[in-house]
Amino acid sequence: MVQVLIMMADYGHDPTETAVPYHAFKNAGFHVNFATETGNTPACDKRMLEGLTQKVLGAKRSTVTLYTAMTQTLEWTLPRSWTAAAFTLAPFDLVFLPGGHDKAVRQLIDSACARRLLADFFPGTRKPSARAAAAVCHGVLALAGACDAATGRSVLADCATTALPARFEQLAFWGTRLFLGDYYKTYGVGSEDVEPSVRKALADPKQYKNSLSPLPFVVEDTQFNYISARFPGDVELMASRIVDLMHNIDQTPSIPGV
Repeated sequence: MVQVLIMMADYGHDPTETAVPYHAFKNAGFHVNFATETGNTPACDKRMLEGLTQKVLGAKRSTVTLYTAMTQTLEWTLPRSWTAAAFTLAPFDLVFLPGGHDKAVRQLIDSACARRLLADFFPGTRKPSARAAAAVCHGVLALAGACDAATGRSVLADCATTALPARFEQLAFWGTRLFLGDYYKTYGVGSEDVEPSVRKALADPKQYKNSLSPLPFVVEDTQFNYISARFPGDVELMASRIVDLMHNIDQTPSIPGV
């Protein structure tokens, strides 16, 4: 059975980017675990789940239903702690990183501990490995910031990837600033957009693959079992591609009891 870990901050991840992949993984027969910093039960961004912001900008009603169902599962209510002394990503076949705009997601993105864990795990996804990693939107920043201790290079340095396009981020920020302030700028007004931050982590900026089309867009690297996407509109296709990838690669035995 494929062992999946969804790494999260305590609060703030996008519910679509979390719940849609979760249910796709479960429907594929994967065993899914969550992990937060100290093992607190996570909560996704309430702005995307209720009120006017949900109706105008947030998750679809069908996704809210999926999210509610996910929050009632044992794995959601009893997550692991990615700062626990004995915690390691070694038992997992797939590590998935959802995104989100709320500033609270910086708990994961900026964590030195999370970066070390991802830096240890990601090289093991090089093909023909049976392990894989995937990230969407701001989740790609967590991988971009995970660097090899010896060389200082990002684990994504040699990968093709996408993330939240700067054009999308700027349109969302300026289009909502009057009533949401700097909500769509996770690091505050004047901070660098996600796209250039990710591009800087790459050996060649051309490795960054972009699309401004509203149609689903997913990038699958050729050297590593790594899949990335831009925003919530991509995640249904992304989840399907991840499931296909995990079914098509040979699975190595996972540690029992994970």
